[in-house]
Amino acid sequence: MSETQSHKRAKGAAAGRTGRTEVPLSGGRRLDAATSKRATEVERSGSRTALDLAVRRLRDSGKPQKVLQVPQGDMSLAAQAMKDGGVRGTVKNISGTKRRSV
Repeated sequence: MSETQSHKRAKGAAAGRTGRTEVPLSGGRRLDAATSKRATEVERSGSRTALDLAVRRLRDSGKPQKVLQVPQGDMSLAAQAMKDGGVRGTVKNISGTKRRSV
């Protein structure tokens, strides 16, 4: 399935000038965006299964800072997914105006 424009925009903003998008992980997986210290996953679906998979990709990234970007209505569900997955990091809304540390 192709990416939406908002997903591409969020990935590009997370990577910034020096970061990369679609960073390869083991097992044929890809991280949405990464800089030297930060791993970012953008998950727009709101599905708990998809959030759990995104949390695992963040965990396996090996970066010290982990950010999960989701629509604002899904922030509490995403924070719970990060807690359940044992991953410490930040949950942000897509536009970046709200953030929650987990």
